Amino acid sequence: MIGRALVLNASFEPLSVVASRRALVLVLADKAVLVHGTGHDLHSAKAKFPEPSIVRLVNYVRVPHQARVAVTRRSVFVRDGHRCQYCGAQAENIDHVVPRSRGGTHSWDNVVACCRRCNSRKEDRLLDEAGFRLAKMPRAPRSRLWMLAASGEVLDEWAPYVEPVLGRAVGL
Repeated sequence: MIGRALVLNASFEPLSVVASRRALVLVLADKAVLVHGTGHDLHSAKAKFPEPSIVRLVNYVRVPHQARVAVTRRSVFVRDGHRCQYCGAQAENIDHVVPRSRGGTHSWDNVVACCRRCNSRKEDRLLDEAGFRLAKMPRAPRSRLWMLAASGEVLDEWAPYVEPVLGRAVGL
């Protein structure tokens, strides 16, 4: 399995999560320094290198704008805590609040996590027609760093760098 590595800006702000091999290439090209390894090694034909878990860029990278977070099943589930926004059960599907057949868009403010039962009951009706109420109004994440949470498990060694930012970003 390919490991993941957290990439920090020169100022120690989290920028992204990349494959550990990509992080090693950054280190070998002198574009980044190893901050924390996994304890495992990556091997080439003639050498072995520590597998990175956290790397820090040598030069500061200015991020000019906030990247838009794509509306995907996984990212909607993360935003909604893997819970149905109608009944609170474990979510298995996504639902368009205003059905696409009725002009609804596939956008952050119209897509929620939903259990199979509620999705079947709602069908292609509006909330008031189905007698449903949303637990919370859906909206887009405020920060591109929110995607760190959606990238999977946040490793323990990443916590000092990620949690202060995610605490602000995930709080929708």
